[in-house]
Amino acid sequence: MRDVNTMSVLITGGGSGIGEATARQFAARGARVTISGRRQEKIDAVARSLGPACRAIAGDITNQHHREAMLQAAVEHGGGLDALINCAGNMYRQAVGEYTDEFLREAFETNVIAPMMLSSMAVTELAKRQGAITFIGSIHTRRAYPGATPYATTKAAVEGLTRVMAAELGRRQIRVNCILPGAVSTEINLRAGLFTAEQSAARYAAMAGDHALGRIGSSDEVGEAIVFLAQAEWITGASLEVDGGLGLGISNN
Repeated sequence: MRDVNTMSVLITGGGSGIGEATARQFAARGARVTISGRRQEKIDAVARSLGPACRAIAGDITNQHHREAMLQAAVEHGGGLDALINCAGNMYRQAVGEYTDEFLREAFETNVIAPMMLSSMAVTELAKRQGAITFIGSIHTRRAYPGATPYATTKAAVEGLTRVMAAELGRRQIRVNCILPGAVSTEINLRAGLFTAEQSAARYAAMAGDHALGRIGSSDEVGEAIVFLAQAEWITGASLEVDGGLGLGISNN
């Protein structure tokens, strides 16, 4: 297992949810962490709470110039790059029969194309340290939720690209993996404007019994798995379900 204490890590979507929790997990283990996000105040607050180990840089992963700035900041802060964690993304729901080109293109631009591009840009630096790339998939590729085809399809694409990218980059000793979280209470549905805070909390509570372990997960629990994949030197091309058994399709209700 690789020592996290020596790592330089870039985490997109680091201002909240799984991205923030992952930043805290890495920083607590001694890594030099660079976080990015669109909301300056969010990432600044996280960076302040983590101290000198963390650097924040505002930016939108769908913007090429912003991606370049994120990567440069991480290399400068950590003296190189050991791990890229692609946490930034959004929820996209649209019923069959109501699809629009604009909506679907935005979904793929944010959840698939942007992290692919950033990962491509990071290859040269990651190869220098035999580093790792992690994508965030979703249990939506294991459980079918009506209305969520745009989101589920982007996450299926992320799983597919993980395997092919791992096969291609293995010769350069770069590992590529994907995490599939179950129900974890984050801001993703609120940012997408799908639910109020109260509705979101009720939705997560109602899903607890769909997990084999009888509860939803936490961002910290997903972050632990992400740190593990950054350390694990003989795992690549994997889609790791960190879902409390949601993908098993059982019910405790």
